[in-house]
Amino acid sequence: MPSSVMSTSSRGGSPTAVSTTGLRKSYGDKTVLDGIDLHIPAGSVFALLGPNGAGKTTTVKILSTLISADAGQAKVGGHDLTAEAQAVRASIGVTGQFSAVDGLITGEENMLLMADLHHLSKSEGRQVAAELLERFDLTEAAKKPASTYSGGMKRRLDIAMTLVGSPRIIFLDEPTTGLDPRSRHNMWGIIRELVSDGVTVFLTTQYLEEADELADRIAVLNDGRIVAEGSAEELKRIVPGGHVRLRFDDPAAYRSAAEALHEVARDDESLALQIPSDGSQRELRSILDWLDSLGIEADELTVHTPDLDDVFFALTGDRDVTDEPKETVR
Repeated sequence: MPSSVMSTSSRGGSPTAVSTTGLRKSYGDKTVLDGIDLHIPAGSVFALLGPNGAGKTTTVKILSTLISADAGQAKVGGHDLTAEAQAVRASIGVTGQFSAVDGLITGEENMLLMADLHHLSKSEGRQVAAELLERFDLTEAAKKPASTYSGGMKRRLDIAMTLVGSPRIIFLDEPTTGLDPRSRHNMWGIIRELVSDGVTVFLTTQYLEEADELADRIAVLNDGRIVAEGSAEELKRIVPGGHVRLRFDDPAAYRSAAEALHEVARDDESLALQIPSDGSQRELRSILDWLDSLGIEADELTVHTPDLDDVFFALTGDRDVTDEPKETVR
């Protein structure tokens, strides 16, 4: 990966694609971002979760130089967001809720238009367009007006257009909103391919499953603040409800374990015990060591942790805020 488009993190020297400190943005008396700190390693998928109006799209607009922050500092692709805005634009691609696809022209013409905007020669532009249309399974539809494309096809074309300039950092602002499940899964495959090529993906989404499937790290944004950040597994451990389930074949072993272990829920019919747990390796080892010290062996051990839905609602509440626009693809 070219060193010219990445800064070096102070955390162990790992390359950093995006970093922000104290990012703030207000509209009138409405504070949209209230001091956002982010650190996104290169070649990873970072997901920003939050309810409508939490500030996700505003964050993307600031980091892609579409609007300015009121305060704070940011570097994207190793370039200062304010002092080197043009260099930032050269290193990124953006695909938003609102497609950049022009429905009045064909898919191929959309691609060639992007090639012209990136100052590619006519021959190079045609070659790049053809390769990307093939990669995104759009070759057969290339000569048809983009207005005839399905929602999933338009999203694929939108990302293909974004890749014409070979960006190393791509902002995907709710790229699967309104898509049917099959199109959404196809989009996930595309995102995984991008990351396998070394591209950094900054993803905003309201789909918890999407973040769980794709993201290396997830931040939850609520009321303009990051209220939690970590891997999916780390986030799942911060809300109550996790437990370890021990099941026994031997009724005597089950009774002994139930008497020895405190704060357990019993299922006498299944010979199973449910122990509150955050699912951490340390806590599992403690439970197993305790059973070993008593000479008791469980026949099955299952770890249950809350899912991202539990995390999301615990951190953001069950409100539906609609300050930021949302589009449905039909």
